[in-house]
Amino acid sequence: MSFKERPIYRHSYNKKETGREEKASTYEIVTQKIIERMEQGDIPWKKPWKAQLPRNLITNKPYRGVNLLLLGSQDYQSPYWLTFKQAQEKGGHVRKGEKGSMVTFWKILEKDLEEEDKEGKELQFLLRYYTVFNLAQCEGIKAPPPEKVVDPIQKCEEIVGGYKDPPAVRYNNADKACYAPMGDYVSIQPKETFRSAEDYYACFFHELAHSTGHEKRLGRFQSRDVPRPLVGDEYSKEELVAELVSAFLCAEAGIDNSQIENSAAYIQGWLKPLRNDKRLIVIASSQAAKAVRYIMGQTEEE
Repeated sequence: MSFKERPIYRHSYNKKETGREEKASTYEIVTQKIIERMEQGDIPWKKPWKAQLPRNLITNKPYRGVNLLLLGSQDYQSPYWLTFKQAQEKGGHVRKGEKGSMVTFWKILEKDLEEEDKEGKELQFLLRYYTVFNLAQCEGIKAPPPEKVVDPIQKCEEIVGGYKDPPAVRYNNADKACYAPMGDYVSIQPKETFRSAEDYYACFFHELAHSTGHEKRLGRFQSRDVPRPLVGDEYSKEELVAELVSAFLCAEAGIDNSQIENSAAYIQGWLKPLRNDKRLIVIASSQAAKAVRYIMGQTEEE
């Protein structure tokens, strides 16, 4: 397969675009990989992120969304990934017997509208995947020089400070943190009451994630609806989006979030919704990637 990469977040996820069940095989493959890790006690979005995000060796663009979970949670020391063909084009090769890793992308098709009262074309989005290998699985390819490491806590502060239209922040003395959509504010304990600055920012990022769903921002929900009284699947989806946003922002900053809420009960709590909805992790990852870009003021190409 020729190398073709498109970011996971380009899809808007309505039923008309996503098509029928026969197009969901890639969703099932991705979900099964995530479930297998969790059954082994490993939470892909609770990992000690390295200084550099996983990225393609040729384009130097970091992988986002569910691809960050699929690649970033692996134990390779190199952050660089490339296809079998790219390894050859760089004058090297993948070592015999090495197993590749999947990366997803969207294949966009145009379909002529048949209805007389409609004009133009309808876009169909098909989730597909290809295989990449870590640079550590290759021979004959020189690794780029390491990038300058930025202080993780400083980076967290820059992320928070760069949120262009953030909710208000109210500090409390209670043992809880939440986002209040009606008042558009985050309530959280002071930073010094947390066990570490990393714990504080992981929690703060989670609540900021909910704020991006406000109708005046990304509009995932009406202001009266979240975080409660959403129940069942809707609540699980929004909570997973917030979990992933926190993980992705931790990854952007390079902080270790592996010990935060990493328990058997936590794992079991997520296994059921993931098993029940094979599209959940991909959809939530896409929406989380969009929320991360919003908070960081990034465009789709960054």
